[in-house]
Amino acid sequence: MADVAPLPPFAAIVVAAGAGLRAGQPLPKQFAPYRGKPLLRHSVERLLAAGSDPVAVVIPLNAETIAEEILTGLENVVLVTGGATRQTSVMHGLLTIIGPDIEHVLIHDAARPDVPRDVIERLLGALETSEGAIPVLPVVDSIAVAQGDRMQGKADRETLRRVQTPQAFRMETILAAHEAWQGQPDAGDDAQVLMANGGEVRFVAGDERLKKITFAEDFVDRLPLTRTGMGFDVHRLVEGEELWLAGLKLDHDKGLSGHSDADVALHAITDALLGSVGAGDIGDHFPPSDPQWKGASSDRFLAHAGGLVAEAGFAIASIDLTIICEAPKIGPHRDAMRNRIADILQCDPARVSVKATTTERLGFTGRGEGIAAQAIATVQSS
Repeated sequence: MADVAPLPPFAAIVVAAGAGLRAGQPLPKQFAPYRGKPLLRHSVERLLAAGSDPVAVVIPLNAETIAEEILTGLENVVLVTGGATRQTSVMHGLLTIIGPDIEHVLIHDAARPDVPRDVIERLLGALETSEGAIPVLPVVDSIAVAQGDRMQGKADRETLRRVQTPQAFRMETILAAHEAWQGQPDAGDDAQVLMANGGEVRFVAGDERLKKITFAEDFVDRLPLTRTGMGFDVHRLVEGEELWLAGLKLDHDKGLSGHSDADVALHAITDALLGSVGAGDIGDHFPPSDPQWKGASSDRFLAHAGGLVAEAGFAIASIDLTIICEAPKIGPHRDAMRNRIADILQCDPARVSVKATTTERLGFTGRGEGIAAQAIATVQSS
């Protein structure tokens, strides 16, 4: 992997002094477990990895012990006791890290665990010409002006933006703005503080990964359910039969023998898909004893398996097919096979892999007596 160029020097403040009551956790949400570690540690690690020196973490009164435990092993981290409001908490953080070498500061909410490096890069770049910069996203839903439970009007979403953190500032400018704010009501964010003191705030592109963790359900890990199935099939090569392989009719001196068209590749994928959703095997759905399947095209079997995957609430993530034979050569047909399988399953061809191998002339495939195929199918809940 190529080396990543260092970002311009900056310090950071992570505001973690709130009660976090809406999250429904037994302790303030910034200290609660989230995806394997305390919520607070996620953003502190991300900022340190991006080069922040130092990271000042503003914590509630008497929370030093739990904060030290959560952040153990991290260097360049300073703990700061917060104030009665968010604005005073940020002010405490600024006064702790102020120094001649700190020109730029990022101010971030601990409730936003994922801090993409490219957002930080855009913010610091904007400070070359601006006093402050904030990451924003467009508003895509219609916005209604409300009075109680009644709609009173419509807001123009073209003039609105969703504001995120971290927010970036020139240190001297944001400190002066916070000093001037004293005695006023609390501020929702630091961009408001800067603007109230006559400063300008520039927008940069935000990122959906900067989602704020707010409610109890946000702590539930809703990663998609992934399941995997494996299929294997073998058919004999005989004279006088057509050779159907991965949904294509190939020119060859022999064809595969079976009750259907004996497409060993599609049969292996069908079994893999059926296995991924616990739906039995190809023989359960298309028994060779049933005369209606004599000579049937195997694309019907595969399409049926794909439909069962969808009915079970899954989507195909990947198909990995390996065809085992000495002949015919699979390479010239690989892309066409991928496209044909994807067409049957109504998925992106990029999700389908087709490979081929030989057995070095060993066994029945090595002697040209038959063709084998194995497939692995991975599906994800939608």
